[in-house]
Amino acid sequence: MKKIRNFALSGVVAMGAVFGSVPLHAETLTDALVAAYKKSDLLDQNRAVLRAADEDVAQAVAALRPVLDFVAQARYNDPISSGTRDSGSISLGVDWDLFTGGRNKLGIEIAKESVLATRAALLGVEQGVLLNAVRAYMNVRSALRNVLLGQSNVRLITEELRASRDRFEVGEVTRTDVSIAEAALAAARSNLAAREGELAAARESYNRFIGHYPGQLTGTPRVPKLPATLDAARSIAQRSHPDIIQAQHQVTAAELRIASARGNYLPTVTAGLDHTIDDHGDESTSANVTLRQRIYQGGARNSAERQAINNKQSARSSLLNTVRLVQEDVGNAWSDLAVARAQITASNQQIRSARLAYDGTREEAKLGSRTTLDVLDAEQDLLDAQAQLISSEANEYIAVYSVLASMGLLTVDHLNLGINTYDPAAYYNAVKGAPSHSIQGKKLDRVLKSLGKE
Repeated sequence: MKKIRNFALSGVVAMGAVFGSVPLHAETLTDALVAAYKKSDLLDQNRAVLRAADEDVAQAVAALRPVLDFVAQARYNDPISSGTRDSGSISLGVDWDLFTGGRNKLGIEIAKESVLATRAALLGVEQGVLLNAVRAYMNVRSALRNVLLGQSNVRLITEELRASRDRFEVGEVTRTDVSIAEAALAAARSNLAAREGELAAARESYNRFIGHYPGQLTGTPRVPKLPATLDAARSIAQRSHPDIIQAQHQVTAAELRIASARGNYLPTVTAGLDHTIDDHGDESTSANVTLRQRIYQGGARNSAERQAINNKQSARSSLLNTVRLVQEDVGNAWSDLAVARAQITASNQQIRSARLAYDGTREEAKLGSRTTLDVLDAEQDLLDAQAQLISSEANEYIAVYSVLASMGLLTVDHLNLGINTYDPAAYYNAVKGAPSHSIQGKKLDRVLKSLGKE
């Protein structure tokens, strides 16, 4: 794939006084992507959502363990009516679910699938953050080039106006030619003001998505490689797109919930142990094992099973729909890239032809065979072609990264940005065993500290 052209942004530093100070270090697209990844509040929000999902695994694991309760009890008795004095006791009790129809173990598997689905969702958010950064960078870069183009147009029409006035003084043109040039200059200044407004808006978008206002932007890196064909891109997307992966885990979780709902038909077995000391110092210990089989619950168990089955069908349909949407996105992004490349080729040809027409019209105007309006029309055609090229080149670059995003490959790791990335497994590994106060707990403290924003 050809390297997308780089245009010199001369004059950008001079615009710093109007649009903000320019740092000594010119910012590349790679710099912008790194900044967007590090400063994204949206990523921080979804990382916290993932850590909350990790805790569901810890809680599901804890459900397999015994519950230990300490109970202190004081009783007041009316001596007139009961003839007994006040009393108190303390006890330590243990309750343990020995068998729950498999629901507790299934709860762990369901929580794990939810974690994997949430990890995929986080990857999708990362793709969105990076694609927005690409758009913001290219929009500012295009807006800067359009402003420079507008400034050049104002200077050129100012020269045309000066030449028209000179020729009017010697009788070569009429007052109408001068008025036409004056109107064209006013329109060029209005157009420049509009483009400066677009640049100001693009700068605000840049600050939103990247975390700071742009200074001097320089160049763009070589675009990542793409598959040779649309079918190859769609095949990659079906395997790696985070939306599809998320939907797959949601289907698995829904299937596990059916088994969990059917576990409600089975009996439960619980064990208990209590050790009590009363205010006389007497101690007593009791142990029990209880088997409980629910015979009738008003149809709630059957309803829960049917609900789980319907949720599974919904999840499977959602998966199929997600696959279609992803395939559509790949096709649209691929088409946008083809259109942008075709427009670049056409715009380059248009610029060459428009420049020849403009130069010829200017020379013919000097000889009196063309009017000022002809010259200004030819110049406007050249300006339109140059503006279209700026837009097409930005669209090509955005389309390349959109194709990557549609395949699920627009990630920091795939782009090889050379920075440390968030490890979604670090927190999970620290909490999956449901630690409390232990060596694992201290490890968790270290993980939490390492996950803090720099």
